[in-house]
Amino acid sequence: MKIAGKYSFNGGKEYIEKKHTTLLKEIETVIQTVDANKYKIKTSKEKTMRGRRLFSPISLNKAFKNEFAKTNWEHVRVKCEYPTEYYTKDYKSDPLTKGAFREMDFLKNRLGVEIQFGKYAFMVYNVCAKMTIFHNLKYIDAGVEIVPIRRFASEMSTGVSYFEQFVWDLSHRGVSNIDIPVLILGIDD
Repeated sequence: MKIAGKYSFNGGKEYIEKKHTTLLKEIETVIQTVDANKYKIKTSKEKTMRGRRLFSPISLNKAFKNEFAKTNWEHVRVKCEYPTEYYTKDYKSDPLTKGAFREMDFLKNRLGVEIQFGKYAFMVYNVCAKMTIFHNLKYIDAGVEIVPIRRFASEMSTGVSYFEQFVWDLSHRGVSNIDIPVLILGIDD
C-alpha cells in the first residue's frame, strides 16, 4: 500500500516528524508492506454493487495488526469504571457497565496509532475523543490516524468514510484546547 495523503491536525505532522522520526518510518514501512490486493476477497451483497469483489476491512485490519506486531507495537486496552452515582435514586445500576473498556490499536513510546476502515463517526471519535482520552490517561502524546482515500474506500462496502471528507471536516471544525497533535494518513492500494 502507499500513503496518498497527509494532513496535520493540531501540528501533528510537525510534532511526529520531530519527536517520533523513527516511529513514523516504522508506520510508513508497515503501510508499504501490506499488500491490499491480497484482501480484495469480499463479495458484495449490496444492491448497488451485488457480486462485485471488494476489499475486506476485517482482513486489512488483521494484516496491519500482524505487521505492527513485528516491530513491537502494542495493542492497549484500558478498563473503564463507569460512574453510577449519576443515576436517579430509583434506578438500579446496570451490571453490564462493569466490563467496559477502551482500546488503542497500536501504541509505542507514547505515540498512538488507529486504523479506521469504518464509518465516518469512528474516525471523528478516534481523533477528537479517544486520542484525547488516552493522552489524559498518560498513554500518548500524539497520534496517527490511518484511513483510506476516497478512491480506495469506493472499493469497500458502502458507508466507509475517507481521507478527503475527514480532512475537510477537521479543517472546518478547527482545533480545540483539548486536541492533541495528530497526523492523518490517507492510504491507497
